[in-house]
Amino acid sequence: MTYKNYPMVSRVVFGRGSFNQLDEIIASKRNGRNAPFIFYVDDVFKGNHWLTSRITLSYKDKIIYIPTKEEPKTSQIDQLVEDIILEYSELPSGIIGIGGGIVMDIAKAVSLMLTNKGESKDYQGWDLIKNPAIYHVGIPTISGTGAEVSRTTILTGPIRKLGINSDHTPFDQVILDPELTKDVPKDQWFYTGMDCFVHCVESLNGTYLNAFSQSYGEKAFQLCKEIFFEDTLSTEDAQDKLMMASWHGGMSIAYSQVGVAHAMSYGLGYLLGVKHGIGNCIVFDHLEDYYPEGVKLFKQMKEKHNVKLPKDICAGLEPQQFDTMIDVALSLEPLWENAIGKNWKKTITREKLLELYKKM
Repeated sequence: MTYKNYPMVSRVVFGRGSFNQLDEIIASKRNGRNAPFIFYVDDVFKGNHWLTSRITLSYKDKIIYIPTKEEPKTSQIDQLVEDIILEYSELPSGIIGIGGGIVMDIAKAVSLMLTNKGESKDYQGWDLIKNPAIYHVGIPTISGTGAEVSRTTILTGPIRKLGINSDHTPFDQVILDPELTKDVPKDQWFYTGMDCFVHCVESLNGTYLNAFSQSYGEKAFQLCKEIFFEDTLSTEDAQDKLMMASWHGGMSIAYSQVGVAHAMSYGLGYLLGVKHGIGNCIVFDHLEDYYPEGVKLFKQMKEKHNVKLPKDICAGLEPQQFDTMIDVALSLEPLWENAIGKNWKKTITREKLLELYKKM
């Protein structure tokens, strides 16, 4: 038996106000005055002096605001990489992503593509990256996606929505400052928190489950129940716990995989541009046959927090559009194998997926 030697984030800082240490943390990684740090910041913080005033720019450093209305595209990554190559004479000292899963995925993808030739679409898949990325730092400002700890960067390409999954993808440094999540809108907090909850359910009920992923998954699952069911938690406690649930949920899939909800959510994301967190919620709501206990808890959480999911988003789609979503979902073979087992193709048919998508 050969065991996979997985990379982890090698350095992490946790604590309220730890964002203030960013300068000090990255200073030793600067490669001279012509090698800038590029800060990708969620554009929700544009004009937000509370956050941006704490980023010190030296020499040719630059802040680039990233719009997050849509999930990252391979064409967007290629453009960002080209902009850097054309503007600077040297490779950046580092890429720092400050935001939610979208911004962190962009930071990971750009840091990889600066050292690997070709287009980012050529690397969508598993273990296609050959050269280490440049130094990259993740700073989440919303909790739940697990992007701060995962070895994937989810991208929508010309023919599929699929991550660049590689040992070189994880961040070199993560700063977990729960204070940065204080202004997240209620619905967004719920959808992204549920991304974490679904990670745990899919990991804990998967055929890839082992004691390593189980120990992280169980902790994250327990934290999610506390955060979304208990009324006695202070706002600060809830923020701290959700940040740790996100970390543990991400770790739980590092040594296993996600499952049905993620596979089908990728189809919705590719065709309709549905964002990942809400896409997982829309799909998971219909997966009683696969995750009965998890879906029951999810529906209780949804009711408790008075969250109304969009309905009938697939109404009026043409047959070929359904086919496109089904193709994307079925291409994610490791997810289906984890969810159903090695013989998943016997039960997961195109007809079965069509029936599920039509309910959404």
